[in-house]
Amino acid sequence: MPVSKNKRLDVRPLLARGEEPRSAVEAAIATLQPGQGLTVLAPFLPSPLIERLRSAGYTARAERLADASWRVDFVRD
Repeated sequence: MPVSKNKRLDVRPLLARGEEPRSAVEAAIATLQPGQGLTVLAPFLPSPLIERLRSAGYTARAERLADASWRVDFVRD
């Protein structure tokens, strides 16, 4: 699935404000259309999120970006 079809969620501003991004991620997942994935941008590799969404049937592909943050693309298996 092309990344361009993914919904994008940048959790870096939430984390910088000290907010927990879990509800934002859950809301984004809930609004995905069939065939659409989720791209999450984070300041660190979100391993717990990756494991949680893998157990929910998503495949994750992580990439470290030039600014040392991470982009993780989630697609439903």
